[in-house]
Amino acid sequence: MNWDFLLQLLVNGAIVGTLYGVVAMCFVLIYKSTKIVNFAQGEFLLIGAWVCWALLVEFQLPFWLGFLVTLLFMFIFGVLLQVVVLRPMIGEPILSVIMLTIGLSIVFQSTLAWIFGEWTKRFPEVFSVDSVNVLGLQVQTAYLMSLVFALVIMVGFYYFFQYSRMGLAMRATAFDQQVAASLGISIKHVFALAWAISAMVSAMAGVVIGMVNGVSSALSFFGIKVFPAAILGGLDSIVGAVVGGLIIGLLENAAQFVDSTWLNWGNLYEIVPFYVLVIILMIKPYGLFGTKDIERI
Repeated sequence: MNWDFLLQLLVNGAIVGTLYGVVAMCFVLIYKSTKIVNFAQGEFLLIGAWVCWALLVEFQLPFWLGFLVTLLFMFIFGVLLQVVVLRPMIGEPILSVIMLTIGLSIVFQSTLAWIFGEWTKRFPEVFSVDSVNVLGLQVQTAYLMSLVFALVIMVGFYYFFQYSRMGLAMRATAFDQQVAASLGISIKHVFALAWAISAMVSAMAGVVIGMVNGVSSALSFFGIKVFPAAILGGLDSIVGAVVGGLIIGLLENAAQFVDSTWLNWGNLYEIVPFYVLVIILMIKPYGLFGTKDIERI
């Protein structure tokens, strides 16, 4: 058995798992605030990656500036999306809003394919070296950057929800919207901020993945892959999103090792998260850290 190969895959899985956790937190953030599952989450990654690519290639901006402009653009985009498209749906059946997010997903994919084409496009050279040696293991420089960003975002989320006024307002809104409104909290502002943060953080993940794999419409599938991580951890738990992301990242790469060593199926890496999703829904529908919704008649 090739233990070095397994260790390399598990390290990569842990790093990618932190990225999964960050995107899963975006699922949780919107769900906790609005009780909506955003099935256009993957398209947020795709939009962010394409915007950053265009800024670097078409406008020749340096990476750090293009990256910051991309995050600012996605923040504004998230606010406008919630205000213009989603706010009129407040009070409508949840299923209708979920179907709207699915429709947005299709519209975004089609529009981006029309603008940028169907072919995968590579980011320009950002780092002087593609990978670095960490304790004898080769790790992609972009993944190391994503690890740092992911840890910063996780710490930022913790302090935001624990100590900031808007973070406390979002927690109150997630607990009970009517009570939060009675306390003078603007529910509309909370909703808009939730979508803005979700879009901005997802764009960060999209840029990192685009730097490694290139940018194409396939990038939007990343959002669907992360959904099992959110379900595994609990769709209303920020901590659960992080843990679920790490578990899914490790399981994916462990499955790749098993597949390449013994099974040779060729697609186990892609389908393992959905096996996990089905098993978790059967055994623990609320996830590892999710809150059970007990209704009494």
